[in-house]
Amino acid sequence: MSKLRCKRQGSKQSENRGTDTLLQLAFWHFSNMGHCFSKDKSDGSDSEQAVEFVGGNVHRVTSKEDWDQKLSEAKRDGKIVIANFSATWCGPCRMLAPFYCELSEKHPSLMFLLIDVDELTDFSTSRDIKATPTFFFLKDGQQIDKLVGANKPELQKKLTAVLDSVGNHGK
Repeated sequence: MSKLRCKRQGSKQSENRGTDTLLQLAFWHFSNMGHCFSKDKSDGSDSEQAVEFVGGNVHRVTSKEDWDQKLSEAKRDGKIVIANFSATWCGPCRMLAPFYCELSEKHPSLMFLLIDVDELTDFSTSRDIKATPTFFFLKDGQQIDKLVGANKPELQKKLTAVLDSVGNHGK
């Protein structure tokens, strides 16, 4: 899978690396609707600031086997899974990471997963990930909802709807 390019809905993608870097920083600080699209790996833009993507009750998925094990565990325990397909260099992903960790702490009845699209390229491609962040909501291994983009209010809204549908609101 090629790298992803940060882009805000309604804006034009720039072919200039300097502009991309500025856009990434701007999205990180100001974007609430941002997401990233495919980007060529040859641009050398792998230098990012460290951001804590995993914390709280967020579990990093590092292989297809790990994914299968987590889904089996969730099914056994009757948990809904929220899977965050993300990238460490993606500004909107980095902006949303602390909020995702907070949600995982507030809702231990759910299983929160993090999948790095660059670490699991083939797997991410097989899940049809075209932009980051992309969130899948799964029950018994089946997708029940999806959200593309770093939209905190919409993520909270979908999470609340999922909790209400299974009667676990606030747990």
